[in-house]
Amino acid sequence: MRIGNFIGTMGAADTVQGQARQAAEAETDGFDSLWTAQVAGVDALTMLALAGDRTSAIELGTAVVPTYPRHPMALAQQALTTQAASGGRLLLGIGLSHKPNVEGRWGLSFHAPAQHMYEYLTILNSLMRTGSVDFQGLHYNVTGEIQRMTDKPPTVCIAALAPRMLRIAGERASGTITWMVGPQTLDEHIVPRITSAAEDAGRPAPRICVGLPVCVTDDKQAGFEAASGFFSRYGNLPSYRRMLDIEGVESPAEVAIIGNEAEVEAQLRALSDSGATDYLASIFPTGDDAEASASRTRDLLKSLVGKV
Repeated sequence: MRIGNFIGTMGAADTVQGQARQAAEAETDGFDSLWTAQVAGVDALTMLALAGDRTSAIELGTAVVPTYPRHPMALAQQALTTQAASGGRLLLGIGLSHKPNVEGRWGLSFHAPAQHMYEYLTILNSLMRTGSVDFQGLHYNVTGEIQRMTDKPPTVCIAALAPRMLRIAGERASGTITWMVGPQTLDEHIVPRITSAAEDAGRPAPRICVGLPVCVTDDKQAGFEAASGFFSRYGNLPSYRRMLDIEGVESPAEVAIIGNEAEVEAQLRALSDSGATDYLASIFPTGDDAEASASRTRDLLKSLVGKV
């Protein structure tokens, strides 16, 4: 299982330059990949283009860029530019986001979201692979061409949790990127569905990129309480709530990876055994010294690259 790290867990993450430096640090530390989310701050693909200039080997991933605010033709152009700037190391993770964002923040319709993703991915793939598209659907009618900055399109994964989304991911993408999904849910729900879809479509085995919070600590109760404070809001979003229910837990803190070095290693091995191909570490601190706490977690993760 490859091990990657989310930007923002160490050092200055409040500037674009600081985040790009973190990519270089992650490469120096030997991590397989470096990830960033598209939320309300930095533009993820612009930042990864800058990070590509500071690195040479590490995979650079978005987890994830929401589809609704970006027309697929615009995203194809931006993703291909970042792919070219990074020397072909981009993993483009895209996702629907959530109904409160789509309708409440962006003022768009969340009608038929799986159909939206099917159409979006079809258009995006055509443009990135061939430079042209001619598509008519429920959500999009797109005919046109772009000038590709590279003829090697990035790897594309989608944030797929529900059955239909997992089928789309298996049939038309390189895998899924999950958040707040524990090992039981991976083993019983995520991996069988996406793997079956990929096999039926004659595609390679999918990547299962699993994002979860992690904290190495001797005080598991303190770690749980910290995770509850940082991540409780995710339990109120329907897509994550369904995954937590499948896992049989009440709160997001219960799927966070918490414990001493041996306990965290065992939990990461359990993720790998459940079918995770990539672990996306979201390091969170506990205790009075946040920097020392985060460093302890990062040191363990560095030591496990290539070993779990």
